[in-house]
Amino acid sequence: MDPAALIVTSDPMIADALLRLAAAAGTRAEVAHGADEARFAWAWPPLVLVGADSAAELACAALPRRQGIVLVTGADATSETYRTAVEVGAQDVVRLPDHEDWLINAFAAAAEPDGALGSTVCVVGSRGGAGASVLAAALGLTAASTGLRTLLVDADPFGGGIDLLFGLEEHEGARWHDLADRRGRLNTGVLREALPSIGELSVLSWRRGEPVPIHRDAAHAVLDAAARGFDLIIADVPRQPGDLGRMALHTADTTYLLVPAEVRATVAADGLATALRRDTTDVRLVVQGPAPGGLTPEMIARALDLPPAGTFDRDRRLPTALDEGHLPRACRRGPLADFCTHLLTDLPLPRPEHQAEAA
Repeated sequence: MDPAALIVTSDPMIADALLRLAAAAGTRAEVAHGADEARFAWAWPPLVLVGADSAAELACAALPRRQGIVLVTGADATSETYRTAVEVGAQDVVRLPDHEDWLINAFAAAAEPDGALGSTVCVVGSRGGAGASVLAAALGLTAASTGLRTLLVDADPFGGGIDLLFGLEEHEGARWHDLADRRGRLNTGVLREALPSIGELSVLSWRRGEPVPIHRDAAHAVLDAAARGFDLIIADVPRQPGDLGRMALHTADTTYLLVPAEVRATVAADGLATALRRDTTDVRLVVQGPAPGGLTPEMIARALDLPPAGTFDRDRRLPTALDEGHLPRACRRGPLADFCTHLLTDLPLPRPEHQAEAA
């Protein structure tokens, strides 16, 4: 992997500090000790950090003008500092150690040039036990089986841990507890590598015991990295979403409200649908059968005034599969697997690379 940043300085303290920040961002950087060494790598890295000690030399070297140059100083900026920044072509001036967070974000951004963002969907159940977590997990498994890089986010701290559905509870990897205090931009490659996974499906869940509060900055950092690093993000959101669930709903392209074909579940869904509309723009109805009293999906859609996304019947194999952590095996076929395939056809998703190459 080519370095994402070039550090130009002969000051070992500046070099060490910047290399440490690059490592914190999960990014590689190369150090050039002066203008002659910098000349050979000047054009290609997205980010160039010039130490104040080397700025005058670099300005005299008359290297081509370019974007992405930052002047780094260890002292308060003065009019002379800004004059030097202009001479070297820097777009920003930062000071160590005051601007370390800014520099970490800059390193992370350099490693990940802006590109297409993944789609985010949320799944919410109209009542407890409706099966929203199972639907979210099955949708993730189906998407991953097509080659889409998929992230399943457990936004319910009291749901028992969605990793249990896959038998991943003992697997090493990061959980929300490890990311609760994260600040700044998170490298997508670091996030993917840190999470437990099954094939192309990564899972972000909770550790056993009392859940930790997730800082809003941490939730934003994770969801932002997920959108940049995954093709599809699926969030399992509880009926009482809390800050984390609401942030997921705010980022969602589509939210599925799962309603069992029952009168009580439909009545509960009415108030929930109204609340969801305050946090997300596109709410669609998913109906789970069978209907013990003859309530049809069309009747439920009219009662809730929601566009229908489809319906499926409950799979009798699932309770045993869930207890044994064998959901992946149960989702290979059956009504739930077929329904998830149907849902994916309606989402704006990229074509997996291996499919594009075969076309």
